[in-house]
Amino acid sequence: MRVIRLTACLTGAAVLALGCGPGADEQPGGRTEITLWQQKFTDQEDAWYKKAVAAYNKAQNKVVLKHQIVPADAWDQKMKAAQAAGKAPDLYTLNYNKAPGFARTGQIQALDPLIPAAKWTGLQEPVLRSVEYKGRKYAYPMLVEPSAVLFYRKDLFAKAGLDPNRPPATWAELISYGKRLTTRDVSGVVTAGNAIDMAWSTWGMQWNAASHLPISDDWAAPRASDPAYRQLLQVYQTLYQQGIMPKQPLAPYADANPIGQGKAAMMVCGSWAASVLLSDYPQLVPNIAAAALPSFDGDSAKPTATLGGWTLVVDAKSKHAQPAADAISWLLAGDTKLLVDYFKTTKFSKYSPRAAVADAVKNDPAAAENPWAKIIEDQVVARAKPEPTYDWAISLAFGKAIEKALQGKDIDAALKAADAEIKEFIAKNDLAGQGS
Repeated sequence: MRVIRLTACLTGAAVLALGCGPGADEQPGGRTEITLWQQKFTDQEDAWYKKAVAAYNKAQNKVVLKHQIVPADAWDQKMKAAQAAGKAPDLYTLNYNKAPGFARTGQIQALDPLIPAAKWTGLQEPVLRSVEYKGRKYAYPMLVEPSAVLFYRKDLFAKAGLDPNRPPATWAELISYGKRLTTRDVSGVVTAGNAIDMAWSTWGMQWNAASHLPISDDWAAPRASDPAYRQLLQVYQTLYQQGIMPKQPLAPYADANPIGQGKAAMMVCGSWAASVLLSDYPQLVPNIAAAALPSFDGDSAKPTATLGGWTLVVDAKSKHAQPAADAISWLLAGDTKLLVDYFKTTKFSKYSPRAAVADAVKNDPAAAENPWAKIIEDQVVARAKPEPTYDWAISLAFGKAIEKALQGKDIDAALKAADAEIKEFIAKNDLAGQGS
């Protein structure tokens, strides 16, 4: 809790009793207080943030950084309430696809004037473009992680007469493999199974199917009814209707446990699954392989995933924008050892967009602990597209179309409905021309 500023210094005995308190954003000793809100991640990641904040505070004599972890399901409500009350944190975690939108609506500050140009060198250009709006940079990248990787059980492949060293190259092949791998106790494929999870986990597949997303680049027109998307919806319909994927999701899409628990022969999940598998199922690691998702036409050079991840931003109404930006610079653009420790903590299941950190990670002997890291980097990360930055409603409209197909409804009608929903959203929110 921040110390309340006294409206005037008291005199006499009252002064002796209370003293003249420090300012609302000051700690005893004249240190300026800034606040960091971090969305809750894994326990290991949360512990890294606490350690990093402690190291930052130890290195400062004029600023103190207060750190708070906020559960993901409470984040939006808590942030809106804090903003309405004028108590929003000075800096906070934000995923890439929200950064341009937050900049457009004036919720975060441009960081170019606050963080020196030298601190931006060495960051991957596609990642930098993900945090830009009208030529200004509004978020500092911390990590990237592909949204979709195919993890599979080599022992179950061999048992089904499949080559453990040859993952499916096309979706038709994946369906064929899935049929052979499905048993009473094991699902051939476990992947997203509801509109919300399918809305974001299929961004890479949307690119792979149609070479574009369901809205035009300038956000002026819907593109969900492109016939090229039929093959994407057909995959989900086939997997579900033929019992290759479970009728009820075994876990949320981001959860890697089904393959570790022996409930899935193939599992589509983000690269973060590696951290769970290495930590919780070490005995199974030799029997698990990773590969890029199949391509619809078999061309492995095409994207099958998008690159998401997290950044730090400064709130638009922060009264301490410069100290907040300095804290971001110290945490993310300073000593590479701090961030190498983060990637080590997460079992090298995420990737640094900053060249100096990426090089340091590769030279760390501990990186060999993740046997899938290089495969994912070379086959998935290298070909992935940045996450889209349009409103979540656009993604959800397409996710609902996939869900309808999964439930056995007409695919063309589902795509047409998504197209109409996106068109209506464009008109109501005056999106035309706001895309890049």
